[in-house]
Amino acid sequence: MSYSPAAVANFFLGKAAQENKSLTPMQLIKLVYIAHGWHLGYFNRPLINERVQAWKFGPVIDSLYHKLKCYGDGPITAIIPMRLGAESPVIDDPNTVSLLDSVFKSYAPYSGLQLSTLTHQADTPWYKAYIERGGRFGWGTEIPEEEIKAHYDQKIAANRVQ
Repeated sequence: MSYSPAAVANFFLGKAAQENKSLTPMQLIKLVYIAHGWHLGYFNRPLINERVQAWKFGPVIDSLYHKLKCYGDGPITAIIPMRLGAESPVIDDPNTVSLLDSVFKSYAPYSGLQLSTLTHQADTPWYKAYIERGGRFGWGTEIPEEEIKAHYDQKIAANRVQ
């Protein structure tokens, strides 16, 4: 089962609140993207039910960006509203919850710009879509899920070797 980006974002906002932390829109969008990548790699299915786009500051989920842009670069102060009945607000798969907990623990300490820098490295899915395929000349260039999955498959394989 895949979830709305807002449901995943709200999971992370809940984790941050439990730890008395705040997240910025850039941090939150990158956390959702990174979790989506790891989920594709580990479980061979998407975490979110929307496509990821290559924007100037990295991978972006368009609907999430528009729900968060009112915060600018400041902290997000409320959960993200969801359409009643149209989106499941609860992430109840134990494997997915465990993965999200791990992503939060590993990546939430980084700033939005640091997370953006991670996604801008050569050979990342964003790099291929934005730099190599010229996404910087258009708006909303999609990052193919198979490229995201392949990237995180490589990261999983590298972690197993270490």
